[in-house]
Formats: sequence, C-alpha cells, structure tokens
Amino acid sequence: MRFSKRVEQLIHSPIGAAHALVGIRTNERPLLDLSQAAPSFPPADAVMERIAETALEADAGRYPPQPGLPQLRESVANDLNAGYAANIEPSDVLITAGCNQAFCCVTSALTSPGDQAILVAPFYFNHDMWLKIEGVDVQYLEPKSNLLPDPEQAQSLITDKTRLITLVSPGNPTGVTIPKKIIHQFAEVARHNDIALVIDETYRSFRDEQTPAHELFSDPSWRDHVISLHSFSKDFAIPGYRCGAVIGGNATITEALKVLDCLAISAPRIGQEAALAGLRHAQQWRIEQAARIKNLELQFLDSMKDQPGGFKVISSGAYFGWVQHPRSDLTTEEVVRRLVLEHDVLTIPGTAFTSSDQAMIRMSFANLEPAQIEELPSRLSEFG
Repeated sequence: MRFSKRVEQLIHSPIGAAHALVGIRTNERPLLDLSQAAPSFPPADAVMERIAETALEADAGRYPPQPGLPQLRESVANDLNAGYAANIEPSDVLITAGCNQAFCCVTSALTSPGDQAILVAPFYFNHDMWLKIEGVDVQYLEPKSNLLPDPEQAQSLITDKTRLITLVSPGNPTGVTIPKKIIHQFAEVARHNDIALVIDETYRSFRDEQTPAHELFSDPSWRDHVISLHSFSKDFAIPGYRCGAVIGGNATITEALKVLDCLAISAPRIGQEAALAGLRHAQQWRIEQAARIKNLELQFLDSMKDQPGGFKVISSGAYFGWVQHPRSDLTTEEVVRRLVLEHDVLTIPGTAFTSSDQAMIRMSFANLEPAQIEELPSRLSEFG
C-alpha cells in the first residue's frame, strides 16, 4: 500500500524515539528522565476519587455532549474569567481530548492545503507536524536573541495565503513567557490582517507572574481574531485522561466542532469529570504544585550554573530548560543518544523543535525529584 508523502516526510515522534533508546540501555544505574513533559506526581485526592466514582457509573461509557459537559464548560469559563478578569461565556468553550486535539481542530477549521501558517521558533513539534499533515505551508518566525518573537517581523511574513499565527506561552521547549505587551501586539497584527491569533496556554499556571497572561479577553471583539487553547494535563496531573479546551467565538466553536466530530466525536467523559473535579476541588493543590515545580526550576538552574560538561542553560520556565550542548563535532541526535546510553540521562533533541540543528536539547526538569536534579550535574560532567 502507499502512504501519504506528507506523513512519510515527517519526523518520528521525538517522545517515541527517546523511549526507544531506553529500551536498548544496558546500564543498571537509575535513569534520569527529562524527556516527556508529564507530571511525576499523582492527581489530587478529590480528582482521583471522582475518576473512580465515574468509572463505576453505569453510563460512564456513553458519549457526553459533543461540545463538552455543560458544568465543565461553565467551570472553565469561570476559571478563565477569574484568571484573566474576562467575560468568557460557557458557549465560548469547546472541550477536546487534550490541547493537541484543540490545536488540530482549530487549525483544520482555519486552513486549506496550500494556505500558510506562522509558527514561532523554536516551535512545539506537534503543531508543526499537524500543519504539514494538513498540507499547510509553515513559515517560521525566528525569535530575537532573548527568544521573544517580533510582531513586526511576523507582519513581514504575512501574505494573502496566511491564515494564522501561533504563539505558545510559556514556550515549549524554551519555557519563555511572552510579555503581555507583545501578545497584544500580535493580536493587533492578526486583527489588521483578518487572520487568527492562536495562543497555546497549556503552561499558563506555571508562569512567574500572578497577573493575567494578557488582557485580550477584555476587548469586546476578541472573538473575531483570538483563539486560546488550554490543557488540564499539567494543572491537575491527568495527562492520560486527555482533556483540553478551545476558547473562541461562536464561529470558531462551530467550525472546530465539525473537525472534533471526525477526530473523536467528543472528549472522553472520564477526563472531563477529572478536570471538573480539579477545577471545583483542587485549586489550592494546583497552586501548590505550581510552586513545587518552580522550586524544581530554581534547583535545576542552580545545579547548571557552572555549566557541567559544557551544557549551558539558555532559557527556562514552566516544565523546561532549553540547553545548549558542547559538542559541535556531533549531531544533536548523537549527543542525546550518548547521554541516555552512556550516562543515563534521557532528553529530547532540539532538532524536534527547530528547522536546523542548533546544538540544543530540551530538559524537562519538572519530571525529576530534588535528589535527581542534584545528581544531574555529575552525569553531565561525565559526558564532557
């Protein structure tokens, strides 16, 4: 049989490739896993209790309402209104099976093959992969030296085929939070060109600032050009239950729902119930876990301050450290391979997030316990 050239030309899953390396390890020393950005701690008790209760309900396996459980849509709207001083309605919320699916639904609704989309580099690899599967021409917006995107440079990339600009804040893989002022400037670029600004805010709870990430929802016309994507995986430690959300106007929700109908029909009820329990009963737990991960970041930065083995942290935030490796004589894939097979450190190559090899790797420090972060410098020093 024949496969789509669009799919064949894509990279293999970086997470899958990383775990394939684990399968051929021969060392017995415990692995330091800094690969996938997945919470290493269990959900709050209230969330686990609701998951167990739901699993035992006779109708748990039925399809939930397609746009999402009404009480969850209302709770998401209330949560965002509190966090952004906004006026989001439950009808502005579409529940999806994770934030990746939210991106797929939205971008498929916005684009046709041959259209263009702008991604800020370094980009989240699943965003890049999905757009290419859909036949969209991806334009990469290279950041400034501080890893922040430039709205004026974005404007210079826009053509009559451009349909959207995607921002990820805090960034994956960089951890960099885009300042409110720059986000607002991108919204104005989108408005001026009649395109969509898609903001992936998966890691919004892990920003350093407690003020709203932006004030776009205060603009009465935000629904015409802004789409915000959210996840409950990191906030409530439920990545396997797959629950995310699209925040947009009526036209966005209507068109994205058509795509969702084909991809999943609806998000699984058990994940929706888990997210709802988190929003209702685990808000303090959510704050405490964000503080815990911030402490891990500070410990990670302290452990890396002397650049062990020549590894240098370029940026950090949320779950991630964006780290430059010292070996210009090796490809980044080979550096990652040697780290796991010889030094028992699992990372993701930066080439998954960039269009060329820039000698970068992503380290998800949030996966580790404090004692493991303390061990990291000595293992990196072995490599050097």
